[in-house]
Amino acid sequence: MAENQNKHKHLTDFERGMIKVLHEQGYSPYAIGKELGRASNTIRNELKRGIVHQYDSRRNKDLYIYFPEAGYARYKKNRCKSVHHYKKDSNIKVQEFIGKVEDIVLNKGYSLDSALHLVLQKENYSKEDIVCVRTLYNYVEHGIIKIKNIDLPCKVSRKQKKEKREPKREKRQFGTSIEKRDEDIDKREEFGHYEIDLIIGKKQNDEALLTLTERKTRYDIIRKVPSKKAEDINACLEEILKEIPRKAIKTITSDNGSEFSRLYEMEKGHGIYIYYAHPYSSYERGSNENANRLVRRHAKKGKPIAPLSDEDIQYIEDWMNKMPRRLLGYQSAEELYRSEIERLTG
Repeated sequence: MAENQNKHKHLTDFERGMIKVLHEQGYSPYAIGKELGRASNTIRNELKRGIVHQYDSRRNKDLYIYFPEAGYARYKKNRCKSVHHYKKDSNIKVQEFIGKVEDIVLNKGYSLDSALHLVLQKENYSKEDIVCVRTLYNYVEHGIIKIKNIDLPCKVSRKQKKEKREPKREKRQFGTSIEKRDEDIDKREEFGHYEIDLIIGKKQNDEALLTLTERKTRYDIIRKVPSKKAEDINACLEEILKEIPRKAIKTITSDNGSEFSRLYEMEKGHGIYIYYAHPYSSYERGSNENANRLVRRHAKKGKPIAPLSDEDIQYIEDWMNKMPRRLLGYQSAEELYRSEIERLTG
């Protein structure tokens, strides 16, 4: 029998019986392991557990005999000692803390990481009264808390990253290529550089959501537009620009969809530089793509956009911008954005 084919499986009663027979016949632990398809260390450990000391008074001799029952009894006893005691059950404060995290995840739809830090920002808990994010994920996996995997959309939808491909060149670009954008913008150190996109509901005769993401703070602006027409996109953007201080928007990067084919016209009247990403290269607008995934939790794919009210859209925008984020040092996008605006208008 091939060695280790039973790796990670517990010894059976039959195997313990075979260990006894082969051991009494003088087989070494290595030879017994080869016979049973087990690692030699597994056999040694089992023999150590099951060896019982006996005294032969007739021969005045100490005997050390392996008994399968003794090996199994010691194995069960060791297993009982190794049962994990969850910190969740250690005290009332830990349970209270986890309850607040559960409430935020289940009612706000935040990630475990964001929910944990939101609780810590509002409440004063000692280190002994909380659990870390990794422990929370373990609790979810083992069904120990109310949160299930289905309540964590980012977790269940996470896919392995694909290798970036060379951008295809056959699709026409409408304006200035991203290749001509200042490389310093990639560093996200300067405020005022945005990425833009459109979220579509039903393909025919439906409205859409325009999303604008500031690269440094990840602050998102969401507006409903009547259609995918380029003139409607520009008109919506004109209204947004009335709400933002002029110095707060320097560049906008978009994809090559026809809805953005006239976006470059914004350069003339506002002095904003417009750049177009390479065709089929959504990773060049990664911040906006990630933002759109969050929007999609509320504006489901394939569902019409038109029924969403202004209050619904404002809720989505607030929900995203007020969420603590790890990449922002557990500050919210809104906090950082408002700080930048105050600095500009100061």
